[in-house]
Amino acid sequence: MRYWKYMKIIFLVLLSAIIVTLTVQKVPYDQFKYLMNNSLVEHLLHEEPCACGKHCLAASDDNWFSERFRDHVHPLLSLNNSVLSDNIFNWWKSKANYSQVIQKLFSVIPGEDRYRDVGPSRCRTCAVVGNSGNLVGSFYGPLIDNHDFVMRMNKAPVEGYEKDVGNKTTHRFFYPESAIHLDNNTHLVVLPFKLLDIQWITSALSDGSVKRTRFKVIDKLQTNKDMVMIMHPAFIYYVRTTWLHLRRSYPSTGFLVLMFALHICDEVSVFGFGANTKGAWHHYFEEMPKKFRRTGKHPGGLEHQIILELQKRNLIDLYAGW
Repeated sequence: MRYWKYMKIIFLVLLSAIIVTLTVQKVPYDQFKYLMNNSLVEHLLHEEPCACGKHCLAASDDNWFSERFRDHVHPLLSLNNSVLSDNIFNWWKSKANYSQVIQKLFSVIPGEDRYRDVGPSRCRTCAVVGNSGNLVGSFYGPLIDNHDFVMRMNKAPVEGYEKDVGNKTTHRFFYPESAIHLDNNTHLVVLPFKLLDIQWITSALSDGSVKRTRFKVIDKLQTNKDMVMIMHPAFIYYVRTTWLHLRRSYPSTGFLVLMFALHICDEVSVFGFGANTKGAWHHYFEEMPKKFRRTGKHPGGLEHQIILELQKRNLIDLYAGW
């Protein structure tokens, strides 16, 4: 893309020289106008939304997608966007002092904005890897690892399953009750369904004072503090209300991660969602039970329908196993 940038600069210099020459030569206005309206000129001056070409999510003009997608709702909490509206704060129904909680949080982890680098020079490919049994025997591992970002969730293991799920993890998403220790090269993204979840991650990276949320949790978490991020409560609320129109329940972890990817990536591939080819629902790291529930055409209900719609409209690539 740097090469293309330089080519544009050279073109603009040449274009300026041509305009000066045409002006000096007193070329008739109609001919001059024709040259300036030339499609090649328009193409060279046009800024693409990303470097992925026609597959770039930011370039989508799909009306169904545009009605739901809110690019101004940033998925990550930072110091600059930490103020919550009343409806979102009341949705949490927390009695804790929110400002103090946020102040403590960003005294432990970085508070800067992340992933605001969308533009014509970026082509960020992302793999969202769910935990479905349809990954077993898929041999998707190399394909998954070929993405820039590989996002996994909760406690899903990699070791021993590399041929089907890959061995690369750039981001792992979980809430306190599903937390695991991470290496120093993996981004941890906390899903805060309540203010206590933010208090937990602050504690787990410092004094270990919070030992229980809904259930007993890891009180001292091993991870790289500089790579810890918090999904914005407003983003969870937006997914819940705008995409799913839910009143009481929460979006699933997998669906939240997919929505996160749609907001920070240019191309999104989805693996390990839905039932296996026999219609059974189970995790790839667990033995399939002898008696299993057939999930039919719509496993996961509305979320699954939306995922299928995203695939149908060529907004994501959905890999459903073999």
